[in-house]
Amino acid sequence: MEALLEFLTLIKRELVVIGTAAIPVVELRGAIPVGMAMGLSMWHSFILALIGSLIPVPLLLYFLRPVVNYLKETKLLRWFAVWLENRTMKKSKQIKNLSLIGLCLFVAIPFPSTGVWTGSAIAALLGMRISHALCAIAVGDLIAGLMVMTFSNFFF
Repeated sequence: MEALLEFLTLIKRELVVIGTAAIPVVELRGAIPVGMAMGLSMWHSFILALIGSLIPVPLLLYFLRPVVNYLKETKLLRWFAVWLENRTMKKSKQIKNLSLIGLCLFVAIPFPSTGVWTGSAIAALLGMRISHALCAIAVGDLIAGLMVMTFSNFFF
């Protein structure tokens, strides 16, 4: 047990970056500057943030559609499921025409609400093939991460 505590102490900064990147809205765009501010190199921060931001993607792609469908059948949370679906589908208009390239570009834009969480929700609700959507989201996240890392390098 003591060895585990020592190990966790050694990788505390890394876990913070990975955990920050997995949070909706913050994602990789916030995790890279956090890692660099904690003294990690830009590439170390970038890789950890990329890993962390991609953790929720397969779960969202596999489970979001069934969860939303289930919630739409409940009285208590129907409003939330409808709100989530409407909000997501509003953002999907740009992606429908360009399909996977559109999804990749959507995730690559480093603005709020254009990251992997929203991209995954759009892919799931549009019924995109999971393996293709995962690749497009990962490439888009990689591009966004490179842009954020480059920009963050000016400040840290």
